[in-house]
Amino acid sequence: MSIKLRYGVWHCDFVSAGGTRVRKSLGTSDRELAEELHDKLKADYWKIDRLGEEPEYRFEEACLRWLKEKQSKRTINADKGRIRFWLQHFKGRPISTITNNECQNIISRMKKQKPGGGYPSQASKYAYLAFIRAMLRMAANEWGWLKHAPYIKATPPRQPRIKWMTREQVNALINHAADYLKPVITFAVATGLRKSNIMGLEWSQVDLVRKVAWINPDQSKNFRAIGVSLNDTACQVIREQIGRHEQFVFVRERKLHGTTELVPMRADANKAFKSAMRRAGIEGFRFHDLRHTWASWLIQAGVPLSALQEMGGWESIEMVRRYAHLSPAHLQEHAKNIDDIFNAHGTNMARKNAV
Repeated sequence: MSIKLRYGVWHCDFVSAGGTRVRKSLGTSDRELAEELHDKLKADYWKIDRLGEEPEYRFEEACLRWLKEKQSKRTINADKGRIRFWLQHFKGRPISTITNNECQNIISRMKKQKPGGGYPSQASKYAYLAFIRAMLRMAANEWGWLKHAPYIKATPPRQPRIKWMTREQVNALINHAADYLKPVITFAVATGLRKSNIMGLEWSQVDLVRKVAWINPDQSKNFRAIGVSLNDTACQVIREQIGRHEQFVFVRERKLHGTTELVPMRADANKAFKSAMRRAGIEGFRFHDLRHTWASWLIQAGVPLSALQEMGGWESIEMVRRYAHLSPAHLQEHAKNIDDIFNAHGTNMARKNAV
């Protein structure tokens, strides 16, 4: 068989029935899969040369190309998990045969992968459907593998209620947090930065003279640089960390083999935060709700939505409108118009009719 392993990836090299030499990467290190792709490729070229047919592309081929083109995507690991799920149902299938009804039926029977089973949330179902929809659209619109992308219905989950803490709750949380976590919580509420950006903040990203910090494009959620204006609270927190670590602003102590060293914090560690919440008597909040708290406090203080969008690094104003209901004061003048209508007709709805 005309396949060769080069640098850990299988490549094919053959001449089609029409005399065209085909040399290309098969995009896999799995020999069995490479052989299948090789045979499929030869068959496709035979159909093109002898029958004039358009080639059929299998689902796993689309997955491999997606992974190759999206390898720098920040959420690529999540995509790999979704690919593993869909491969259980569509491996070996031409992508042209995948239908919306089939996808909906598969998702309706979907169960959680974690021990204990149960059914996934609407957000999880949406993520799986949105993924396969995006891949099939790319196959049609960019790769030319489909004439038309099939309609795949993916209903986004309802936007959950914004949770934010009161000043008293934040104080209680800080007071009951571990010493190394206190400045992190304070900084989160003072700046609204996401947890990963705080835990990964380096001294090279901070300028206390100008009172600014910046999040690099590869560290932000939407791959855009974010400039952070540091208030006095945030500056004070940072000053208190000077001299603790040469690279990272926020660190914690770790005991290993009888010695104590300062190490960067992990963005996926939640145990200490949950413990502080429990000791403070606060329920139903996540670390990310500190960002909601920051935004909610600013909106209630009269900060315009456009300014909040820029401060928080949101890509669209729609993301910021979630907080608009917290500050209806700017609508007061418009609301007063109904008073004029009542007064013009001599109507006083607050006065009871005389008995």
